Amino acid sequence: MSKISRKNHRWSYLAGEIFRVVFLTMHFVITIFPFFWMVSTAVKKEQAEIYAFPVIYWPQNPSLENFFHIAVKGNFLLYFRNSFLYAAIPALVGTLLAILAAYVLARCRFRGRNTVLFLFILTQMLPGFMGLAPKYQMMSRLGLVNTVLGILLIYLSNIIPYSVVTLRSFFDQVPASIEEAALIDGCSRFRVVFTIAVPLVLPGIISVLIFDFVNLWNELFSATLFLDSDHLKTVTIALNGLIQKYDIAWGQLMAGTIISVLPTVLLFALMRKYMIAGLTSGAVKG
Repeated sequence: MSKISRKNHRWSYLAGEIFRVVFLTMHFVITIFPFFWMVSTAVKKEQAEIYAFPVIYWPQNPSLENFFHIAVKGNFLLYFRNSFLYAAIPALVGTLLAILAAYVLARCRFRGRNTVLFLFILTQMLPGFMGLAPKYQMMSRLGLVNTVLGILLIYLSNIIPYSVVTLRSFFDQVPASIEEAALIDGCSRFRVVFTIAVPLVLPGIISVLIFDFVNLWNELFSATLFLDSDHLKTVTIALNGLIQKYDIAWGQLMAGTIISVLPTVLLFALMRKYMIAGLTSGAVKG
């Protein structure tokens, strides 16, 4: 390579690195600015500071009053507990049921198998709010409207189709010969599922569990429709209630939003290894 070619190559590489750094820096700023603005709004004590022009990017006297008002006066901790229970219980139960259903669809051949799978996939193509009216009629006749059991059943029905379809694809990637060898050695089918198949697709199961939890944690429409009592409401209902007809309590809304995203952020931080493995590799080991 001539000296001129090496020089041109060096300049091309340098220009590429500069472009990459500038692009990534701009992307970082664009991504992080909404979070910065959310925190900035949450620590502004007065509404005047929030609506001020020119814009006040950071208040001179930051205050945690909005957080205190949300957590204590706003009964936010009760809503936080409700949301956690409404999301965690259906996610755990739904994932367990989906494991069994997905394994059957992946391994067993029976009449109507493809039809069942098609119906599960079809439910993912339709907007969720389309089923709210018939669900409300059914729950009303059963006397389960505005009850904990009712909302748990609704949330459970919301996540099972997605969980089954997703986990089936993971079980399809597990070599059947491994399970057949275990069956020949005397293992029961139930034991094969939970001692052989499940450990092999564990990253996929955890990714589905996290996805279900996050979806239920952020759910608003079903919670608003099926829950009327204040002591049963969720975080999303509480935050939505801060949006009034003529005014929005931006400081409290941002403070509540910051608190509400902590469980999902913590969950992703703790389970990121399984999430990456589940979403990329298919979770087949060796």
